[in-house]
Amino acid sequence: MNATPLDWYFDFISPFAYLQWKRLRRDFPEVTLNPKPLLFAAILNHVGQLGPAEIPQKRRHTYRIVLWQARQAGIPLHFPPAHPFNPLPALRLCLAAPDRIQAIDAIFAHIWEHGRQADSIEALADVAAALGIDDPAAAIARDEVKRELLANGEEAMRLGLFGVPTLKVRDELFWGNDATELALAYRDDEGALDAEMRRVDAIPEAVQRKKPSGEPAR
Repeated sequence: MNATPLDWYFDFISPFAYLQWKRLRRDFPEVTLNPKPLLFAAILNHVGQLGPAEIPQKRRHTYRIVLWQARQAGIPLHFPPAHPFNPLPALRLCLAAPDRIQAIDAIFAHIWEHGRQADSIEALADVAAALGIDDPAAAIARDEVKRELLANGEEAMRLGLFGVPTLKVRDELFWGNDATELALAYRDDEGALDAEMRRVDAIPEAVQRKKPSGEPAR
């Protein structure tokens, strides 16, 4: 079995990232992750599309689906007081923490297990204290923290990443909690992406919808 760590791109704003993290940690302990926090909003801007929570009907559908997936998987999930929220403090706190895995566990639990606010460093004060960070405001303001967050996003854009969470397995990207099993199957056997999957990659577009001026691509 391939023991190479898998790059895992995520943002704390995503409940699907929380679910995938919990599932991988609980159900696939043999999988080692190289977590790469990034700002999902920057990815959306780069690819020119709205987030699922920015389209009213899609927002409602997304929230129902994530709650369903959590219940099916036996993972506790409670939404924070408002969503979407500003995830920058949580992302930077994760990067500033001495133990990144512990930080991800703690921040996800704060937001998605206990349903607490995370859009300011003050809201994350208890998490920071538990992680051994005495001055969290100073910690998340460090230049190296900001540079790493920016670098993760730039790397993701170069790879063609378009959503979170995304697992990178060799040169393939697998987006979403529901792609977990396929990603791990490909990790163990490249033939999991079979000839038919490869063939449909090259199917031409018969028509392209003309986008009205000013409308973001979707």
